[in-house]
Amino acid sequence: MTAKIEQQGSAVDAPFLKELIKIWRAQDTNGAWEAKSDLDLLEPYILDKQKRRALPIIGDPDPDTLWRLKLFFDAVALSIERETGGMIQPILDLHHEGFGRMVLISGRLIAVNKQLRDVHRFGFDSFVKLAQEGDKYVSDGIDLIRKFPQVANYWGYS
Repeated sequence: MTAKIEQQGSAVDAPFLKELIKIWRAQDTNGAWEAKSDLDLLEPYILDKQKRRALPIIGDPDPDTLWRLKLFFDAVALSIERETGGMIQPILDLHHEGFGRMVLISGRLIAVNKQLRDVHRFGFDSFVKLAQEGDKYVSDGIDLIRKFPQVANYWGYS
């Protein structure tokens, strides 16, 4: 049990999770979550095998799940912005049954392109997996922007 807590504590130190926590804290305009720990704020992202089995295989995503999905990709976008200095625009196109696409756009470049399905089951096995997945999207987006800087930094007319 102690090893699990230590692993979770070190996961919160991951740069992506720090950004995600900042976004969650910024949403708390009335101070309702001030007493919550960072791990408590991120707990809804964790869907272990038992929680996942309790969810239906097919279902419509609820507003809280959609909000968590949005905040996750907002954290990815802000992390990429901090590293590259360019603006990132997240765009979500989602069918009410939980199928769709999330893209993060920089200039004319699609820096991140994620096909979504079964959004009602959006979550990760652990805090470590949450951090790894977020870091993967961030690094992939940064790599694409660095590979195609002229496309990513297109802000005007040529």
